[in-house]
Amino acid sequence: MGLLHASYGIGAFIAPLVATQFAQLSHWSFHYLCSLGVALLNASLLLLVFKLRRLHEITGAFETNTTSHQSEGSKYKDIFGSRAVQLIALFIWVYVGAEVTIGGWIVTFIIEVRGGGASAGYITSGFFGGLTLGRVVGERRVIYIYCLLAIGLELVVWLVPDIIGDALAVSFVGLLLGPMYPIAMNITSNIVPRRNLTGSIGWIASFGQAGSAVFPFMTGALAQKYGVKVLQPLLIGTLSTLIVVWYMVPSGPQRRGD
Repeated sequence: MGLLHASYGIGAFIAPLVATQFAQLSHWSFHYLCSLGVALLNASLLLLVFKLRRLHEITGAFETNTTSHQSEGSKYKDIFGSRAVQLIALFIWVYVGAEVTIGGWIVTFIIEVRGGGASAGYITSGFFGGLTLGRVVGERRVIYIYCLLAIGLELVVWLVPDIIGDALAVSFVGLLLGPMYPIAMNITSNIVPRRNLTGSIGWIASFGQAGSAVFPFMTGALAQKYGVKVLQPLLIGTLSTLIVVWYMVPSGPQRRGD
């Protein structure tokens, strides 16, 4: 799981390096041609690997055997009725929102508040580089430590007017946030019955991605009204929310019905 999400981090690390180069050219919009090329390559690879097969054909006998014991309606009723699944989904929603908000808004913060130049785009690569390393290094208690350290580093970015120091702090925030997603998914596998695991992870991941739309939009709305300086207190509040939600997630195995 860590390696899978580290591959996401690698792509997120490379993208700002490329985008920053285009940002310094007159035809900066050509960057979208790179995005289009990567999207087409990704779609081709998905087609090559899965070959339009259905879920039960990909997962094999496990799904075939379990579906005979449980109807689809009953399975999703269990998933959406599970307090643990909904809390982890909420945790991932806030986590992804914080991750994408940092990656998307930190450059604007450095340029407008710290007076950085166009090369500030490289700071985003530093953040996602740290996130990539965090996802291959590394269960439950460590989340609290990571969140507290990340809050401390965000305070550094907020209160210390030094571009290099802020860039290093943001990179270490990425390193600390990196392990959280894989850990949350591993915890899910420990507390959710196997028959509901695939559907639960699908719901958690899809609901979590909604955070990547909500939190940056909310940040933009606040920044438009109060200035981009609101970014750091907003991120500190978001990371604090992660601690509260994670505390509410059940800690012991609850895999009855396997």
